Amino acid sequence: MAGIGNLAAMGAVADPREGRLAVALATGDTVNYANRQLTTIHDAKVTFEEYLHYANISRQEEARLYGKGSDYEQSSGSVTAFIKGKILRRPVREHPSRLSISEAAVTGKKETVDEKAAMDGDGSPSRERWEITDAEWLNASRAARTATWGAIFYLIATDILGPFSTGWAFSQLGWGPGVSLYTIFGALSGYTGYQLWRIFIQMDSDRYPMRDFGDVAFRIYGQWARYICNILQSFQFFLNVGLLIISSGQSISQMSTQNLCFIICVLVSAIAGCIMGQIRTLARFGWLASLAVALNLFVIFSTMGVMSNSSPNYTAVAATFPALLPDPTNPAPISYSAGSPPGLGLVNNVSGLMQAVFSYGGATLFPNLLSEMRRPWDFWKGLLCGEIFIYLVYIIYGCYCYGIQGQYVYNPSYQGINPYGWQTVGNSLELITGLIAACLYGNIGIKVLYNNIGMDILKFPLLTSKKGKLIWAAFVPIYWVLAFIIASAIPQFSQFSAFVGAACILQFTYTFPPLLMIGFKIQRDAILPDETFDPATGQVQRKDYGIQRWIRGYKKELLWNTWDLIFFLGSATTAVLGIYSSIYLMHQAYITNPNQAAFSCKSPTG
Repeated sequence: MAGIGNLAAMGAVADPREGRLAVALATGDTVNYANRQLTTIHDAKVTFEEYLHYANISRQEEARLYGKGSDYEQSSGSVTAFIKGKILRRPVREHPSRLSISEAAVTGKKETVDEKAAMDGDGSPSRERWEITDAEWLNASRAARTATWGAIFYLIATDILGPFSTGWAFSQLGWGPGVSLYTIFGALSGYTGYQLWRIFIQMDSDRYPMRDFGDVAFRIYGQWARYICNILQSFQFFLNVGLLIISSGQSISQMSTQNLCFIICVLVSAIAGCIMGQIRTLARFGWLASLAVALNLFVIFSTMGVMSNSSPNYTAVAATFPALLPDPTNPAPISYSAGSPPGLGLVNNVSGLMQAVFSYGGATLFPNLLSEMRRPWDFWKGLLCGEIFIYLVYIIYGCYCYGIQGQYVYNPSYQGINPYGWQTVGNSLELITGLIAACLYGNIGIKVLYNNIGMDILKFPLLTSKKGKLIWAAFVPIYWVLAFIIASAIPQFSQFSAFVGAACILQFTYTFPPLLMIGFKIQRDAILPDETFDPATGQVQRKDYGIQRWIRGYKKELLWNTWDLIFFLGSATTAVLGIYSSIYLMHQAYITNPNQAAFSCKSPTG
């Protein structure tokens, strides 16, 4: 327990720039420091027991600094401090310095560092002197952890793609299946979010911080699992960019009243995204993301108001779904279905279901959000509030759109309203939010590829280095050109989004979490009482290895592990069915609908 005492005593006053880390910062060798940190985080020699050991220390330290009875809990929050100090003119109790940052770092005073002491005889940095102490690890790691559970709720709740596909999903499922499946999938996404949270708080630490989904997979199954997660995550973000290029192209096409060739519309949105995509730091997207949320809310409410006082956009429906509406000048009466709508098969139902999967796709970034939390224990609050908020917004909006427009509800819904003026308002605003979202997805997707493939396999330099910036500048146009090709080749928004939901989002939200939880519990519960871990040497004393150990760990929570195994297999089956359904419907559209042909001037919106 001495280790815990040392970390706790250091608390919020130790200096992260002391010792060898100070030399790294003062001499500008932060590149080497960052590379060493990445190497340590992904070191296959670190045992499962070591992750558990340091995670336990970190959770105790967080409880001491931010838990009940702490000075931090008793101090004023930022909003309260502003009201009390600026408006009421009352004294404000400031937050204590929760990060171990010295007065010199805060005030800007420079510390004296003996650079010669950090050099070997040949003038190169001394590797021996670059060894980082526990105190330095803790402070460097905690410096990036500032998010509260309220911020996490905001990030989970503000799904940038919005609920604009839910009405169409209900038209493919009907009232009963639509409400029940959205409810079931919402509950299951909350369960898998809980699983990711439980794994994170037991394996993340200041010494070995987790950063993304790939890190979770790495610590349970190894390097191969990390590569699979990172590649699939990059693929998802890439397809999201393509999907948003399609929706933006459709918006431009509708605003031009189909006078502009559709492939040109797609090209314009891709070029705009490529220009904005040169921004490397996500910090500059912060206020833009908040703007996108406000614009989305306006479009949601305006669309609801307009569609209740006008007819559906029969032209767009006939262009995209000619079998549903052969003659837009003579539409059949609006109808609804309690069960599966007549005339639709299983592939149509599954395609609609994949829109529900898309709605609950936040689990892809849950580990990223957890990694930035000041106190990861509080994640469940943001998760619960965020999931309930998303469920209510999506279910209400979906039922409303289906209740007003019936079988003629369009995807996305703001392109399915009839007055051209309001249609243009929705398209122009969503053109802005779509561009912001595409740049965000592209930014994260390129960084995931760069950090996990470029740096790990191809030995690229850090992105913040001069060479790294040049590689970024060269790769961004390539990324957007490829996304433009995909968008032009598959101008089928509904089926494309269903494919992304089935192939990528469903895995991170429903398939991977139970599989990760099974692997985690097997390893954790297989540890015997007399098996020990020595923090000084990093050595573990185990009594056995192999299948016998796995069976013992699995049987510890037999019913829960069996449920998770069934859940995993069911999710994998649903994914296969979703991929098949989306590809089948894409193929049918290529054959029967010239408005959805690849690289065509004809617009899917008519």
